[in-house]
Amino acid sequence: MTRPDFMGLALTEAKAAAARGEVPIGAVLSLGGAVIARAGNRTRELNDPTAHAEMLVIREAARTLSSERLTGADLHVTLEPCAMCAAAISFARIARLYFGASDEKGGGVVSGVRFFAAPTCHHVPEVYSGIAESEAAALLKDFFRGRR
Repeated sequence: MTRPDFMGLALTEAKAAAARGEVPIGAVLSLGGAVIARAGNRTRELNDPTAHAEMLVIREAARTLSSERLTGADLHVTLEPCAMCAAAISFARIARLYFGASDEKGGGVVSGVRFFAAPTCHHVPEVYSGIAESEAAALLKDFFRGRR
């Protein structure tokens, strides 16, 4: 049995977000090789500044698994998480974070505040960056180019 292409699924969610007029960011949360939750940004649709793709999949997975701890889970996201999402990833005890493009302006993992490096961070996931980076970056560039 082959494992799903988690970043490919996250990119599909990002494209769907763009089609809805949302910033094209997608996320997939998996556990044991199975998809538990997938989502794209919905901040505009829900009028909710916290409705980032990462937050939506963390919320859905926590409901599905009936636990606020997502120990052992993997999170694939098309863009480097912001500080808010990095904090949620830490609080949920997600084991591994995979992301596509870095976000020099709003990132909170390898850019900006570098949340996981803060002494107040209680849980640090394994972090893998640059997964499908060029496709994720192109989605964002195309989206914003069309709005300018």
